[in-house]
Amino acid sequence: MEVKSTTKYVRLSPKKARDVAREIQGLPVSSALDILTFTPKKAAFHINKTLKTAIADAENNFSLSAESLIVKEAVIGAGPVLKRFSPRAKGSAGGILKRTSHIFITLAEAPEGEAKPKRVNVSKKAENKA
Repeated sequence: MEVKSTTKYVRLSPKKARDVAREIQGLPVSSALDILTFTPKKAAFHINKTLKTAIADAENNFSLSAESLIVKEAVIGAGPVLKRFSPRAKGSAGGILKRTSHIFITLAEAPEGEAKPKRVNVSKKAENKA
């Protein structure tokens, strides 16, 4: 069973939020919460809030235990852009794009027969050796 949670119109650039979202994909929920709690970025706060909402939905609406859940997907989509102008030299104006994000998190039950999946760190050195 999959549980989905969404937060829309977050006043944060999607490019900055995607870095944080990539860190928690495929991890058990407890590990993902730990990583988000100690990540010093604005995106971590909003993704943590969305993840906690998804966990609460799974427990209350679908009677799933939080220990058996993994983060299947953490996707950051682009929301609408607020366009503003800033005065520049010689009477011209420079554009400012204030971007927004939509956060989508999907939780799934971990397969019972397998161990909990771990994040795989692939370095460039390991790729070159293969």
